[in-house]
Amino acid sequence: MFGMIPLVVSDMPSDYARYRPTANAGNGTIAAVQGASVEYHDMTTAHITDHSSATPARGGRGGSGGRSRRATGIALARLAAVARWTLAVAACLWIALCVAVGPLYWADSSIADFGAVNWLFAVVGFLVPFAAVVAMTRWANGIPVFGWSSGKNGLHPRRLIPAGARRAAARLLASAPGSWVSRTGRFLARVCVRATDRWWKIALILFIGWLWVPTTLLSAFGADIRSQAREFSWAWNQWTGLDQPYIGFFSFVPMDIYPTAHYIWPSNPTYLTDQHNIVLTVLYGAVLSVSRYFTDSNDVGFVVLSSAQFLFAAFCCAATANRFFNLPWLPRRAGIDFTHPERGLMALVMLDFTHPERGYASPGFAARACAGNGRLPEGASGWFSRLVIILFFLCCPLAVFSTISLTKSPLFAFSFVWAFGVWYELFRTWRGKGDKVVRLRRRSLIALILACVVMLASAKYAWYIIVLQLILALLSDHRRWKAYVVALLLPVIVLHGGVVMLTRTGAIISGDPIESHGVQLQQIARIAKRNPGSIPQSAREEIAPIFNLDQMADAYQPQDADPVKSSGIQSKKVSYRWRSVTQEDMARFNSAWWQIVKADPVTAIDALLAKCFGYFNPMDQPYVSMDYYVNSDYVTDQTTWIKYWCSEWRQSIAEGAKQFGEIPVLGWVAHGNLYVMMTLLIGAAEVVLRRWRTLVMHLPLLLLMGVMITAPANNFERHMLPVAFVFGFVVLTFWRESQRARRNADIR
Repeated sequence: MFGMIPLVVSDMPSDYARYRPTANAGNGTIAAVQGASVEYHDMTTAHITDHSSATPARGGRGGSGGRSRRATGIALARLAAVARWTLAVAACLWIALCVAVGPLYWADSSIADFGAVNWLFAVVGFLVPFAAVVAMTRWANGIPVFGWSSGKNGLHPRRLIPAGARRAAARLLASAPGSWVSRTGRFLARVCVRATDRWWKIALILFIGWLWVPTTLLSAFGADIRSQAREFSWAWNQWTGLDQPYIGFFSFVPMDIYPTAHYIWPSNPTYLTDQHNIVLTVLYGAVLSVSRYFTDSNDVGFVVLSSAQFLFAAFCCAATANRFFNLPWLPRRAGIDFTHPERGLMALVMLDFTHPERGYASPGFAARACAGNGRLPEGASGWFSRLVIILFFLCCPLAVFSTISLTKSPLFAFSFVWAFGVWYELFRTWRGKGDKVVRLRRRSLIALILACVVMLASAKYAWYIIVLQLILALLSDHRRWKAYVVALLLPVIVLHGGVVMLTRTGAIISGDPIESHGVQLQQIARIAKRNPGSIPQSAREEIAPIFNLDQMADAYQPQDADPVKSSGIQSKKVSYRWRSVTQEDMARFNSAWWQIVKADPVTAIDALLAKCFGYFNPMDQPYVSMDYYVNSDYVTDQTTWIKYWCSEWRQSIAEGAKQFGEIPVLGWVAHGNLYVMMTLLIGAAEVVLRRWRTLVMHLPLLLLMGVMITAPANNFERHMLPVAFVFGFVVLTFWRESQRARRNADIR
């Protein structure tokens, strides 16, 4: 009887699903309405829509018209499914390509030498990701990944572990030692949940777990912060009346290090640039100047800045983990305490009406059972997800070293994590057209504003991500437009607009546009080195005022575009004519590049892939890993007293992290490209599953992958930090949405 009831359960994100009886149904039952479908939405609202009158009569025009419309709908649905799977296959093919070309570029070869070994890598590199996408979509739809062992829709799904082994494990758990292990496990699970049921508890765990980093390593940095300090010092000297060189053939100022083309410099001397983001340059430079004033050294300033970033990192990760673990926007009465039913409604739902023997279940059972007293809302995370995510932040070198690394990207990554938690709250509190709007909590609104401010202050590409998120939010959730305008648009207008205004008034110097042409520079340089005879004379004439092709060829490195654009101190190859190039010369750059690429497309493709394949190939070792900043020459040689502080410990920690990352397969978890690849596959599965609102929250991660491809270097680990840090939360979101879909499928 129940199997004949047409039930449709909404798949929109819900805070807590209440399967309440209708007015005509008894307690604990679901109303059955003849010829009607019942749609269960959030906020305990059941909408009943009568479809009995919508069924066309058999025969006649109504029947044929209905059949035609149904056929058209089926055809369109199939085309849409093909399109979704095409996107998923494209993602897997991209990963397969990056995996296949790895051996070629490790040997400094070319795709022209693509052979049997590369085809083997390509096949495996496609089948494994595609199988992962298929497995995720099957599981999310409530279909056993390996099928049923007793026929379609049978009682027992096919499993990897043999039935005999499972029965033996069950007997072991039923024995006295097994019972003790079970009780101990439940106790530890309760401890895990209780220890992470408030944001301050999570922050305390991270603070204590990370405390050894700022106390023994003190700080970590590379060349960027020294350039920022140099910029501020030159600007301060100018403000205090000191005469300094500016534009001249024999002068060499901070802007010549990056370098920034002289045609961009204003006529009135200024020494502040937006190369490393002006806000951070002023902040870091000011702190280091104060440190030099009082201690005659930058070292105290480095330690202060790293310690502040350490505290900020602990706060951001704790705030976001709390939002994902504990759903704090929900009232505590949303929780269920099975020992005290009066504290909340029992929301048990039969898993399958056609198979009552499968029993009942309730969302968030694991977390509430571990909490024990209704402290957590329904849908809160269980102990396993909490443990894995906390362990990632405490143990993964990506997160550990980022807490004190003063290299812009970690600061952006932690602020992105903070904003990601608020975006998840917005996603979970979305309501349909017929439901009341749930306003964003004031503390969450303030958090999103501050997170966006820090993102904009730490990375120049942050405004692209925020604007994309703003557009997607207004399209999908326009009823809360005021919150999005205040939290997303205003920071962009104030910070990014302020930087543009300062640049146009000549107060600061903007970054050189050549910075965004990394892929093109690598293609030109590789062709100039590997096949210079293919470059047309017209292209040589157009690019001659901008670049010296011979110097480009000498400076070319497959994984890094910085040498090609003459980054570095005075002793460098001058391939980029930054002193003499003009804006009119730069206008012809794209034309020259296109002629060169057309002349040798194979080498051009080599240059592109060699510069970005490592971001999507977990077997590729990072070009620059996060342990580099811990033990760089700027720390161990060019500091006053930091280099003597636990120097052997610093060396052993950096080398130990590097050696662990070099372990095949096991070491992949220490590098960002594994998390980038898996995030891309989860996004492909979400496309197949039509989780459009979830994709709205996750699309900025795809944009970050685009930033990686256009970045100056291949497999530069700090560019992958935002994706790696939120990967655990992406998996948790996918699991929750899949659990909801599986329950809905069981009810249907």
